[in-house]
Amino acid sequence: MSFMRDDLVFSMHKEEILKGERFEFGANWAGFLCLLDDDRIREAERSLCDNLRLNDLKGKTFLDAGSGSGLFSLAARRLGAIVHSFDFDPLSVACVRELRQRYYPDDPEWTVEEGSVLDQDYINQLGKFDIVYSWGVLHHTGQMWKALGNVGPLVKPCGRLFIAIYNDQGRASHWWKAVKRIYCSGMLGRISMKLVFYPYFGLGRAMLDISLLRNPVTRYREYKNDRGMSVWHDVVDWIGGYPFEVAKPEEIFDFFRKKDFSMIHLKTCAGGLGCNEFVFIRGL
Repeated sequence: MSFMRDDLVFSMHKEEILKGERFEFGANWAGFLCLLDDDRIREAERSLCDNLRLNDLKGKTFLDAGSGSGLFSLAARRLGAIVHSFDFDPLSVACVRELRQRYYPDDPEWTVEEGSVLDQDYINQLGKFDIVYSWGVLHHTGQMWKALGNVGPLVKPCGRLFIAIYNDQGRASHWWKAVKRIYCSGMLGRISMKLVFYPYFGLGRAMLDISLLRNPVTRYREYKNDRGMSVWHDVVDWIGGYPFEVAKPEEIFDFFRKKDFSMIHLKTCAGGLGCNEFVFIRGL
């Protein structure tokens, strides 16, 4: 049954790529694994503990919904969690399986699957978890509000939901959506958007640092101190990340408040570009 689902997910994913309706997230994360080191893993662990308001995850069940590179699945496992990872992108799933093989070969307490958060049959058979984690994922499904609605019931009573959703910048968000759609339209679109936006993010931010009398190299050296990520791979993900949806912080708060979730942590991007982070606890 699992093989049949994997084949179906692979087919759906490939079709969306060919139609220009989806960015190849997994290909980007495969490159990130070459940079992964102990420092980045420790930063990912620190990010989980700090945001979840927990000292460790020993004995807790952890669902990584849209596991991407697998970094945070690995961090959760190292913190003692029993981990289930899934992703819609077959290459992302391959990344997670590579990390599992590298650090926890044949570990029965870390399972990895292909699956879609929009697939109700798949979601229904997952069960419930102490922690459901989905950072920067659900706004890339093409049906963000359905995806948000699907992850809530996966959280146990008194469990935690940790999500990050792109901030709604109004007109600027519509503009970025067009950029991403062009990027995913084909080779010409990718080349043209890279020629425009690599200098925008690289030189533009360097000039800003210089104008503020800051060393522009410091930004890139210290970037991994925020969640252990890579500035280069995050920029590629931002330019090409399609589908693309956004929400205002209060919309996410209201959505989960009505489902008996209480927010214990909020980190916004101050109305700018990027993700707002939310941690909720589910009521009894």
